[in-house]
Amino acid sequence: MAKKIIQIKDLTRHYLMGQTLVRALDGVTFDVEENEYIAIMGPSGSGKSTLMNMIGCLDTPTSGEYILNGHKVSDLDDSELAQIRNREIGFVFQTFNLLPRTDCLSNVELPLIYSGMKSSMRKEKAIETLTKVGLADRMDHKPNELSGGQRQRVAIARALVNDPSILLADEPTGNLDSKTGVEIMQLFEELYRQGNTILLVTHENEIAEHARRIVRLRDGKIETDEKVEKPALAGRDVEMAAV
Repeated sequence: MAKKIIQIKDLTRHYLMGQTLVRALDGVTFDVEENEYIAIMGPSGSGKSTLMNMIGCLDTPTSGEYILNGHKVSDLDDSELAQIRNREIGFVFQTFNLLPRTDCLSNVELPLIYSGMKSSMRKEKAIETLTKVGLADRMDHKPNELSGGQRQRVAIARALVNDPSILLADEPTGNLDSKTGVEIMQLFEELYRQGNTILLVTHENEIAEHARRIVRLRDGKIETDEKVEKPALAGRDVEMAAV
């Protein structure tokens, strides 16, 4: 039986907007197993961003239970939550969120500094991860010297460098042209095939279709939760996926 990375039960998030009670999440229950590739979809106001913030330990629920890799999140203090965000979750954002005056290598090293890794080990690990995403020749470049796709690859390397339990990507192709977006989704496919657990938040069907499971939200509830069948790879495609 596959290991459960995430267990969510009856999760709610309510808040007041003026005199109106907004039920951003209204009883969400689902699990995520190791090496799943899931797209979370829904229209504006469906609760997908709120759910992403809950999964990323950036917000706390009104009620319900969230267990991340064996940790009951509601029992953790601020320091423990920071450690969980640093070590268990790799964040990839639409806007990249890179330090503009810092080169790629230093941007990717940042989570390792927070986790207390020694300098020599940090550099080695960051080089290895940048190479993994195809940027071995761009390590000393700053973000303004890179294309949008290259910046997103740096952001993905930074998310991966601590070997997190899950990779949480929020509209990762939203600021990219369609060709570059395809390249980034191919990279996510490679990372999934290498054993990473990926949660992808998107409003685009063509992006969600890269996943192996699609969870659709509406009005703070799960509307559908369906597996996506993918054809088996063969020949050269298998070799490329293994690279």
